[in-house]
Amino acid sequence: MRILVLGGGWFLGPAVVAGAVTRGWDVTTFTRGRSGIALPGATAVHGDRERPDDLARLADEYGPWDAVIDTSASALSSRDVLAGARALELVANRYVYVSTVAVYEGWPTEPLSTDSAVWEALVRVDQELEQPLGATSGINPVYGRRKAGTERAVTDTFGLARTSLLRPGVLLGPGEYVGRLPWWLHRAERGGRILAPGDPSRSIQPVDVRDVAVFALDQALRVGHQVHNLAAPIGRETMGGLLQACVDTTGSSGTLVWVQDDVLLRHGLRQWTELPLWWTHPGTSAIDATSAVEAGFVSRPLTETVADTWAWLRSGNKPVPHRRWEKHGLDPDKERAVLASAG
Repeated sequence: MRILVLGGGWFLGPAVVAGAVTRGWDVTTFTRGRSGIALPGATAVHGDRERPDDLARLADEYGPWDAVIDTSASALSSRDVLAGARALELVANRYVYVSTVAVYEGWPTEPLSTDSAVWEALVRVDQELEQPLGATSGINPVYGRRKAGTERAVTDTFGLARTSLLRPGVLLGPGEYVGRLPWWLHRAERGGRILAPGDPSRSIQPVDVRDVAVFALDQALRVGHQVHNLAAPIGRETMGGLLQACVDTTGSSGTLVWVQDDVLLRHGLRQWTELPLWWTHPGTSAIDATSAVEAGFVSRPLTETVADTWAWLRSGNKPVPHRRWEKHGLDPDKERAVLASAG
């Protein structure tokens, strides 16, 4: 197998490359080369996905490939993904696109399956979606509509029979640059009274980045149109289990103090970011991943992800700097104020 990994330097990309090299595959990565890590065993090509000349050089000088695995389109417009797909269509047999569950109209307020309605998004090279055309329970759908547009850019170019669309919820694990699990681990390490959000039995569905990488590589070998949600089994993992694993893994003497949602909301805490992974919307933990499991997806226990992420951090590794990191976490003074009001 010869594969091209778009975005091989951050989080999911390195996990995909490492897995492919282990399988003995010939791997090319395409990144800007401004950050990330060197990946042994892969041919590194530097360029910008938003520059047509760079894409043409990639296709002409380094192709062809059996498959493209796209891990780096989270911030790209449908226009840019469309241009990249067109540049690669003649030199790649298959396109595995890592998308998001946000493409569903019902996210995150409703239970989701691969049969759920996806946002309609026109793909045009001369116009890009900027404003939401509607909202669901206060959720801004711009991101989801844009990602739906990028999915269509891939399928319209490569055709359904040559595409796999993977829609993960939340990815955690070694190398995470967003800052969700690292923040909880460092907070647990500090000890004391730890503000724990909502109900400890609330289901959560993060998946390990390494498991997604394995499945993406398997998809490079598949034929026909594939669409899969990637999430832990509904009800297997809980917020309480996650936070207790952080306390246990760090050897902390801290105590989890559970504060109900209504109290947190009265204090104006931002869901999803100030207390990472805390969200009251019911669809957040109702993602059906049956089709992925039937296709071979295996989601390891969250306790293993927590332990391995802590070991990665303790070994002196640092995530790639990213603007989203600073958005996650609760100010200690604000935490103390909420805990004091909760008794």
